[in-house]
Amino acid sequence: MSRVELPVVSPVEPIVRAEIASLSILIGLCVGSFLNVCIHRLPKGESVILPGSRCTACGRSIRWYDSIPVISFLLLGGRCRGCGGRISWRYLAVEALTGVLFLLTMLRFGLGVRTIFVLAFLCGLVVVMFIDLDHQVIPHAVTLPGILLGLIASLITRDPSPRDAAAGALVGAGLVYLVAVYASVAFQS
Repeated sequence: MSRVELPVVSPVEPIVRAEIASLSILIGLCVGSFLNVCIHRLPKGESVILPGSRCTACGRSIRWYDSIPVISFLLLGGRCRGCGGRISWRYLAVEALTGVLFLLTMLRFGLGVRTIFVLAFLCGLVVVMFIDLDHQVIPHAVTLPGILLGLIASLITRDPSPRDAAAGALVGAGLVYLVAVYASVAFQS
């Protein structure tokens, strides 16, 4: 009877995996908070950097301790500390979704350059999805840098090949352009 050897697992490995998972969730929650700013401001043509976050109901500046992803929303009961106005559930949903996406991506790809590109792509998709739900538009401020980032990622990771990435970008952009041209001709009054 042959002997089966089990792989040796370091007792530290599960702890390191748990720490990486926890850290990826925390970073994802914080990035999700920033994505909320992008989702709220990009359709209005506003800066995503300045001014700082404000209550959409009363305009009062939101203090740092009221901006802690997920926790502040839950502690404040989904309301502004200043005016008591409701805070949209989407803020919580975007933060939680981004935290989960960061965790799953890190578990799937580990630490590496590819992970950074995958996370950037997923963040762009979250922003596009929620803006599209509210405004039925997909802003060029997200898609055009996304195309460039995809081409750069293909040059660095070689997956897909730069030639395939360029062809995909051209075909994708060409199809969207044709739909836009057709729609403008078809719906002219």
